[in-house]
Amino acid sequence: MSFQRMFPTGRRRGTSMVAVAMLGLMVLLAPTHAAAKNKKKKQVDLSANPLADVNSKQPDKELYDKAMLAIKKGRFDQARLDLQTLLNTYPDSEYQMRAKLAVGDSWFKEGGTAALTQAEAEYKDFITFFPQSPEAAEAQMKVGDIYYMQMEKPDRDFTNALNAEREYRAMISQFPDSPLVPRAKQKLREVQEVLAEREFLIGQYYESRANWAGALARLQTVADTYPLYSKSDQLWILIGDSYAGEAQQVRAASSLPAAVRERLNQVYLDKAAAAYDHVITRYPMDAHVEDARDRLIAMNRPIPEPTPAEIAANDAEERSRQPMRFTDKTLGILKHGPTVVEAAHVGDPTLDSPPRIIAPDITRENQQIFVQAFKAEQPGANAAQTAHSAVPAASQGADQPAASPLEFEKVPTGGDSGTGIGASIVNAPNGTVSETSGATTPPRSTPAVDPNAVVKPLENTTTTLPAAQGPSEAPTQVNDIKPGEVPTQPVTTASNGKKKVKAPKADLSAQSSSKKKKKKGLAKLNPF
Repeated sequence: MSFQRMFPTGRRRGTSMVAVAMLGLMVLLAPTHAAAKNKKKKQVDLSANPLADVNSKQPDKELYDKAMLAIKKGRFDQARLDLQTLLNTYPDSEYQMRAKLAVGDSWFKEGGTAALTQAEAEYKDFITFFPQSPEAAEAQMKVGDIYYMQMEKPDRDFTNALNAEREYRAMISQFPDSPLVPRAKQKLREVQEVLAEREFLIGQYYESRANWAGALARLQTVADTYPLYSKSDQLWILIGDSYAGEAQQVRAASSLPAAVRERLNQVYLDKAAAAYDHVITRYPMDAHVEDARDRLIAMNRPIPEPTPAEIAANDAEERSRQPMRFTDKTLGILKHGPTVVEAAHVGDPTLDSPPRIIAPDITRENQQIFVQAFKAEQPGANAAQTAHSAVPAASQGADQPAASPLEFEKVPTGGDSGTGIGASIVNAPNGTVSETSGATTPPRSTPAVDPNAVVKPLENTTTTLPAAQGPSEAPTQVNDIKPGEVPTQPVTTASNGKKKVKAPKADLSAQSSSKKKKKKGLAKLNPF
C-alpha cells in the first residue's frame, strides 16, 4: 500500500478523521446505554411482581402474572381460568388471597348487569374467607360501587340507591380504620342526596295538592334522615306551609265550636312557626332564610337569631358544595345516572336511619290534637251544666223547662212488690193505674177556666179507640164444573184404534195481526 493511500491528504484526510472520532465515541457510550437499559428493565419487573422475587419461576407466580396480564388486555375469561387453576392447585400459595380478589376484579372490570352481580358474589366470598385482611375493606367498598354505578335518577327506581346506602354504611361501620373510609363517606353523602331528592319531590307534589298528611310524612322523613340535603331550607319552608295549611283548613270548618277552632288553629300555627325558626337557626346561609323571616313577620311571631357557631357550620357546609353549571344540567339529561354535584363534602352522613314517618302517623297525630282540643272545651261545659242544675226549683220562672214526665221511685223489695223497681206516670189522667209498678195515681185537679181568657187551656179528653176487628172472610170459591160432572171434550180416533182427546182450539182473534200467516203472491193485492 502506498503512502498516499495510508495517509490521504486534503478533503479525504478530513473525512476519515471525523469517521474515526465518531466510531470511538460510539464505542465509549455503548456500555453506558446497555446498563441504563438493563436498569430500566429491572425496575419494570419489580413493579410487576411485588409479591415475589423477580427471578422466581414458581408455577403459582407464573399463573398469577399471566392472569394479571390477561385482565389488563381485556381477556377476562382467560384470566379467570388461570386464577381458578391457581386457587384449586395451590391452596397454600401466598397468592391465594390476591387471586381470590382478582376474580372479583375481573368481573367488575368486565361490566354489565350479569357480570356485576357475579362480582358482588365474589367480593362477598372474599370478605367471608379473609375478614381481617386489609383487602376486605376494599372488597366491601367495591360492593357499594357496584350499586352506585347502577343508580337511577331520583324520579326512577331507587332500589340500587338503597342498596348502595346499605353497603357504604356497612363498610364504614365494619372497617372504621381503613384509609377508604373518607371516600366511602363521600359516596354515602351523594347516595343520600339522591334519596332525599326523591322524597322531597314527592312531598312537594302532595303539598301542592293540599294533601297535608302525605306532604308532612315525606318532608319530615327527609328532615330527620338526611340533614345534609342541599335543599333542606326549602324543605323546612314546605313543612311550615303544610302546618299553616292545616290551620287554615281548621278555621274554615264552621261545624266546629269557636273555642275548639281557636285552639286547633293555635296549635298548627305554633308548629308552622317552629319550622320557620329552624330554617333561620340551622340554615342561616341558605337562600330561603328571607322567606322564613317574612312568614314569621306575617304571623306576628319573634324572629330568632342564629349563633356564630351555627353560622360557621352552615357556611362551611355550603362552601363545600359545587354549583350546578350549565354543562352539569346538560349532561344530567343525557347520562343514565343522577347528578350529585350539589352534595355536601363535609359533615358526617347518617349511618342509622330513624323510623320512617307515614301518612297514617300524621293522621293519628291530628286526631290526638282534636281530642285534646275537645277535652279542653269539656270542663267549661260541665261547669255551666252544674251551675244550671244547682238553681232551686222555687227560683225557676215560668220559662224554665218542666220536670220530666217519668218519676222513678224506690219500691221496697219482697212481699207483693214484684221486681222491686217501678216507675209511675205523674201526669196520668183520671187516676189510672201505671202498668209498670201497679200503683194508682191520684187524679189531677182541673183548674177553673177563665171565660175571658184569650188562650184557653187544653182539657184532658179521653178518646176511646174502636175495638179491633178481625180479618174479613174470604169469598166463596165458585167452580164452573159441578161435583161428579165430567167435562166434555172432542174425542178423535187415531189410526191405531186408540181414542185421542183433541184440545179445543184457541181463539186467536184477539191477538196481534203480526202473528197471523202472511199473504203470498197475488194475495197481497187483496185487501180483504
